[in-house]
Amino acid sequence: MALPVIREDMEPEELDKMMSSACDASNLLKAISHEGRLMILCHLVTGEKSVTELEELLHARQAAVSQQLARLRLEGLVTPRRDGKTIFYSLTDDRPRRILEVIYDMFCTVDGTPRQKAAE
Repeated sequence: MALPVIREDMEPEELDKMMSSACDASNLLKAISHEGRLMILCHLVTGEKSVTELEELLHARQAAVSQQLARLRLEGLVTPRRDGKTIFYSLTDDRPRRILEVIYDMFCTVDGTPRQKAAE
């Protein structure tokens, strides 16, 4: 996949489309820029979780977890499902998994080797 290149001869429609994509990307990056939201996505990669399960996994209060889930839902990264009084969340699509793979590669490995082992 080639990265977009801004050229002097670009049509205004092309620039508008690029700006719209940049806004979408910026909003997505803001949504995952909080460690709590990032951890929620990490937990949901393994499958659907209830809000209570996420509270326990994150060692966080229900209000804090719900607030972070609301932001992820706003960006279309997670989808809620109600079963009686319990609300379950899952990843909406494969984007969060792909993002987490890139983040893991950038911050948790050095040349494909886990950072701890690379430092030894």
